[in-house]
Amino acid sequence: MIDQTDLHILYLLLGNARMQWREIGEQVHLTGQAVANRIRKMEDLGIIEGYTVKINESKLGKSIIAYVTVFMKTADHNAFHKYIKQTDAIAEANQISGEGCYLLKLNISSQDELLKSLNEILQYGNYRVNLSIEKIKG
Repeated sequence: MIDQTDLHILYLLLGNARMQWREIGEQVHLTGQAVANRIRKMEDLGIIEGYTVKINESKLGKSIIAYVTVFMKTADHNAFHKYIKQTDAIAEANQISGEGCYLLKLNISSQDELLKSLNEILQYGNYRVNLSIEKIKG
């Protein structure tokens, strides 16, 4: 389906999604048009799902990262899913196995904002909080 050249293109795009096809081509020894065709193929196959901007949240004043494990009180999770989708402080949300039902990543600016978010989560279930003290990768 994909070969080593495609993987190299993906690696380059992960480093800089704005990289020009010609620049990629120079590194993988293809023309810009050949790179464009490979990228379109990977988009059509669903390998490339989209392009994004990586934001440094701490430079926007959101210097606290909290990981919240949620233990639901009810089997009706639809209202919680709606809450997750409309809450800007929740950067990521995953339904998990093991201990807890959901793992949320919150990017917040203060302890007050964390307390507000935790009080809102209490409507749906209990929680456990872990604060990030240093980002190692990602």
